[in-house]
Amino acid sequence: MENVILVVHLILAICLIGVVLLQRSEGGGLGMGGGGGVMTGRQAATALGKLTWAFAIAFLATSITLTIIAAQNSASDSVLDRIGAGPAAIEDGAGEDADILPPVDDLLPPISGDAPALPPRAD
Repeated sequence: MENVILVVHLILAICLIGVVLLQRSEGGGLGMGGGGGVMTGRQAATALGKLTWAFAIAFLATSITLTIIAAQNSASDSVLDRIGAGPAAIEDGAGEDADILPPVDDLLPPISGDAPALPPRAD
């Protein structure tokens, strides 16, 4: 369902861009040049203007719908709650993910004769 709404959302975005680019320019900033504009009392409602409003309303509706779906699918815990209580709890073995993490000795590279020496471990 989310993918269908996302595809519709992307199509609406492309259509909205196209309709806005097709509209006639009214001159400079804030419609200062030409007969109608933002500063006048009422603009003429053209077919492209109505289509722009329809696409904009549909675009906002799909945006809100996608936000609601994403909020429902997300976990209520934060990322920090998922990894445990922190580094101290993992070192002590008290975190819920402590049994999943490998021992620190497995993470260190093996020491061979021609490899550079590692600094001493601070235990």
